[in-house]
Amino acid sequence: MLVDHFPPLGLRLTTPRLELRLPSSEELAALAGLAAEGVHDPETMPFMVPWTDRPPAEVARGVVQHHWRNLAEWTPEKWEFDLTVFHEGEVVGQQSLWARDLVVLRQVETGSWLGRRYHGRGIGTEMRAAVLHLAFAGLDAEEAVSAAFENSHASNAVSRKLGYQPNGVDRHVIRGAVTIEQRYRLTRADWERHRTVPVTIEGLAPCRPMLGLPK
Repeated sequence: MLVDHFPPLGLRLTTPRLELRLPSSEELAALAGLAAEGVHDPETMPFMVPWTDRPPAEVARGVVQHHWRNLAEWTPEKWEFDLTVFHEGEVVGQQSLWARDLVVLRQVETGSWLGRRYHGRGIGTEMRAAVLHLAFAGLDAEEAVSAAFENSHASNAVSRKLGYQPNGVDRHVIRGAVTIEQRYRLTRADWERHRTVPVTIEGLAPCRPMLGLPK
């Protein structure tokens, strides 16, 4: 089976409402179609790379290419899980977790998006909680970092709710205007104090060597 050659395909995270895993071809197509429908208010741009400003067909194709590229370039020293998020069997978005030299740095980073029709249901908090559990409980990380523009109110709220602390700011040019980015840092101790979402991890043990970790 393909999972025997690429164990991350067998990783599965479950929470009370969600399932997160790498998608099948058909599920990846559904994820791409969801992105093409829109993932944020078109008047704002929450992403450093404005990938959602392209025509819908290009947005969808970009999701597929991004997914394939990260799988193709995966190494134990630098990897990215782009996990598709399912709610009641439906594809609702993507939650990513990535790291560089995890075994040395013990740091992970996260990013995500949700289809617009799934906003406002607390799904964003639950899916980030799932990958934070993977990072701290499963991968022995010591800290997680994230960032969001000041006008990305939902993303900033999720970080604060999960225990992240402000970790500086940066300035970027987005759509020709200056945009302030708020950086966040979550330590293991703060994660322990704030975690409330139960998470189950399946299929992690075979993945450890591909994540740069001992078996």
